[in-house]
Amino acid sequence: MGQKTHPTGFRVGIIEPWVSTWFAKKGQYAKNIAQDAQIRKFIKKKLYTAGVSRINIARKANNVNITVVTAKPGIVVGRGGQGIDELRASVQKLIKTNAVTIDVVEVARIDVDAQLIAENIALQLEKRIAFRRAMKQAMQRTMRAGVQGIKVMVSGRLGGAEIARSEWAKEGRIPLQTLRADVQYGFAEADTVMGKIGVKVWVFKGDLLPGEKADQNVKIKKAAPKENNRFQRRPRRNEQQEAQSAPQQQA
Repeated sequence: MGQKTHPTGFRVGIIEPWVSTWFAKKGQYAKNIAQDAQIRKFIKKKLYTAGVSRINIARKANNVNITVVTAKPGIVVGRGGQGIDELRASVQKLIKTNAVTIDVVEVARIDVDAQLIAENIALQLEKRIAFRRAMKQAMQRTMRAGVQGIKVMVSGRLGGAEIARSEWAKEGRIPLQTLRADVQYGFAEADTVMGKIGVKVWVFKGDLLPGEKADQNVKIKKAAPKENNRFQRRPRRNEQQEAQSAPQQQA
């Protein structure tokens, strides 16, 4: 059996930042972790249609600052900020404190966010689109956006089969064991008539230099194509002489 580790947890503290940033004493530590998980589960369920990529939580003294990174900030904020006020009130009621602030950040590139890609494939599977077609289209869109590699895996009763199985497809390269490789991971579940189908997505955005940190909201810069002169024919001697004498004849 292959022993797999989480791509984000493997790189936390090296190139990946923590999604929860706070300090707590021994008695409060477990309580804060459970509360963070409760907040994330509640917000994700409430704002699932808004395409939430991730939820960062920061605590300072008794204040809880929640940053929601979403593909559709308009749905989260609502008309005149009504939606975000309702969300803040719901979270305050959930964790029983009034010191809650919520910030909304827009995802820079939807096509290269692993979590949003996984949720998009899951949504297509729920609409009974063929899983191979959904995987292929998502991979093509992501590769056109400028990433260096993507891998997609779906598991479950694919195509309504009686026996569950796993299918995967890959394009480009995914160096999972390279710590400086900016590999983003996303997971989603599709609730189909035949049961749940899990979707996993790995997106490789490129290698980071020492001291750089991964930032999912920075737009990817496409690398300039390398010139390959290996198979180009060299000009003959008489062609070089003609090229040198041509400007003199015109003068």
